Amino acid sequence: MPPEDPARGPVPDAGATRAAGPAPFVGPTQRDRPDPAELYAALDLGTNSCRMLIAQPKGSQLHVVDSFSKSVQLGNGLEASGRLSRSSMARTIGALKICRRKLEIHDVKRMRLVATEACRRATNARDFIDLVRRETELPLEIIEPEEEARLAVVSCAPLVSAKTEQLLVVDIGGGSTELVWIDLTRVPRHDRARAIMRLHAGFQGGATDPFPRAKVVDWISVPLGVATLKDQFRDVADDAARFALMSWHFEECLAEFSPYADAAGDADPGFQIVGTSGTVTTVAATHLNLRRYDRSKVDGLRMTTHQIDRVVRGYLAQGPEGRRNDPRIGRDRHSLIMSGAAILQALLRVWPTDRLSVADRGLREGLLYAQMSADGVLDDGPF
Repeated sequence: MPPEDPARGPVPDAGATRAAGPAPFVGPTQRDRPDPAELYAALDLGTNSCRMLIAQPKGSQLHVVDSFSKSVQLGNGLEASGRLSRSSMARTIGALKICRRKLEIHDVKRMRLVATEACRRATNARDFIDLVRRETELPLEIIEPEEEARLAVVSCAPLVSAKTEQLLVVDIGGGSTELVWIDLTRVPRHDRARAIMRLHAGFQGGATDPFPRAKVVDWISVPLGVATLKDQFRDVADDAARFALMSWHFEECLAEFSPYADAAGDADPGFQIVGTSGTVTTVAATHLNLRRYDRSKVDGLRMTTHQIDRVVRGYLAQGPEGRRNDPRIGRDRHSLIMSGAAILQALLRVWPTDRLSVADRGLREGLLYAQMSADGVLDDGPF
């Protein structure tokens, strides 16, 4: 499915009156031709975090102009009640108002602002979306798991090795985890990254596609992420026992994922796992002993399973108090890192690889690429 028109926003009737406040966003019409220097925005409202990027197309690259990230814990209590709580919604509205101000300051007209698993599951999600529109005038939309998965895949394309023939992209979120298995054997090596990026238009290609296609063997959205998995096992007191139970439970949820049955044997040099999430980047930062996070050192790093196991064992040895005070983990993530690590270890236990590629990129970058690609303002090639 091609991305929807990124120009979204309410246009009031000529005679309508409204309460005083910031003017709503009015996007360009379909007849507008985008200026290559125009700014684009992408916002990802997940179960735990609200994150936004404002960027400009530069050749085949995305040049980030401004960004925002805040832990809002929108899904706090969702596992038990099935609803978004008033306090969670209030925190999120506060963060979205900051995003609104940034969009105004940069005069951004082309944007895509999306919500994921927490809003897909909450029974009062529509009320929340309406509240966001009333309080911030932001056109927030809830996207389906497949679109979330393919946008995450697109964002990781530049990190895929030309030697990779079988690719697994893993996006560990707060409320869900998306896995996409891609067969690249029929795509020439020099075109593999571009073939992956072309998946932003949909996992199923048409018969008249002019380029060799990356074949999506299977994909799955497991309704367990770092926040929801933690909530399911919060009644287990022992730290190590809780970690083991979370990891095995997540592995059981992969039984319906068709490549799972083929996962056996020694490490395959033609197989690559790319992981995108706060869990993966936090594990990488801990491995590098970064007291201050540095994206340039983390994005694209390849870690061995031995290195990852050593980091996770260190987390377990620290215990909850040690993790809380570890600057490499951070205050926003210390309570979630073990559920994320449980998911990560389950994946590495199942599939035949001894390495993981770390991606400090994800849904926001995929949203930006899809918008810019649809507008024709990016040069052909990995961004």
